[in-house]
Amino acid sequence: MAILSTVAFCVALGFGIVAPAIPIFAKTFGVSAFMAGAVVSAFALVRFACAPLAGALLNRLGERIVLATGLLIVAGSSALAGLARTYNQLIVLRGIGGLGSVMFTVSALSLLLHSVGPEHRGRAAGAYQGGFLLGGIAGPAVGGLVIAHSIRTPFFVYAGTLGLATVVTLVFVRRSNSEPAAGNEASARGFGPLRAALGNSAYRAALTVNLANGFTALGLRTSLVPLFVIEVLHRSASFAGLAFFITAIVQGLLLLPAGRLADERGRKPALVIGSSAVIFGMIVLVFTHGRVEFIVAMIILGVGGAYLGSAPSAVVGDIVGKQRGGSVFAAYQMTSDFGAIVGPLVAGFLVDRVGFGAAFAVGAIIAALALAVVSAMTETRKAT
Repeated sequence: MAILSTVAFCVALGFGIVAPAIPIFAKTFGVSAFMAGAVVSAFALVRFACAPLAGALLNRLGERIVLATGLLIVAGSSALAGLARTYNQLIVLRGIGGLGSVMFTVSALSLLLHSVGPEHRGRAAGAYQGGFLLGGIAGPAVGGLVIAHSIRTPFFVYAGTLGLATVVTLVFVRRSNSEPAAGNEASARGFGPLRAALGNSAYRAALTVNLANGFTALGLRTSLVPLFVIEVLHRSASFAGLAFFITAIVQGLLLLPAGRLADERGRKPALVIGSSAVIFGMIVLVFTHGRVEFIVAMIILGVGGAYLGSAPSAVVGDIVGKQRGGSVFAAYQMTSDFGAIVGPLVAGFLVDRVGFGAAFAVGAIIAALALAVVSAMTETRKAT
């Protein structure tokens, strides 16, 4: 768990450094804002499209090989992107990076959930998310200094952090830890490959929650909040950054307690709390006209993020058990990516036509639908 959290920190740190530089670098090739944004979208679209391939490779090669290979692909493509001389080279290389990214994500999640027992899966998922969160907080701060040196430098720094993550993986992840056993708790219950998992109400709940989380947190909130702060609250972009920082702090403080609740009380209560918090936070944003309400909403969304950062993954781990569940993990990852791709598009469409309130209201509705699915799920971890 500590090893994967370290890997997650390295990856998130590097991504936080390079992310602000990508559209700026793309603009240096004389393209439009839409084309600059397409470089970001290419990474996400390839991640989404290649998730089934990553799942198949996971089943065939095992977690350690797929994890290290994925990290190397992103590292290599990032270093080459820093050397790109044309826009086409940049967008192709970022797309290749998307393939490596989904290989890393699917294999890391599988390895994490295979390496701990069901009584620790919630806390393990929370610690893993904590690594991403810390890296995500530190990355932009370091990125500002790196970009000041050169707009190409962040790509090389990102490659370096990924190279470090690869070394950690190859040195500290033992082969025996990355090879799932044939018999397991999940197969005894009749779970397993994707078709069987889809017949499980808990897995469907995890998929729905992950989709809603991707839509509201990774998509809608990330794309709308900075604009909302400037256009509605009439505050600076730095205030939006402060709000995201507060959300991250709240989420980080609650990740392990949320994981403990999921382990000791069950996955369903944690999913209910997390989904309810997202609904409430989005509703507060609908009626926000001042700084105080805005900060309260962001704190509530941080609470929701903490509980949804561990419980859904723990559910998937309960269902897969020790099997090679590449397709099950891949489908789970795809739902979040799909939400992150669609969320900004839907949010932008609604803001242009009916305003920010309607966009945040849709986020609340999506989270409410996820809560309805959760309410019908079968618990996968009995209270202790």
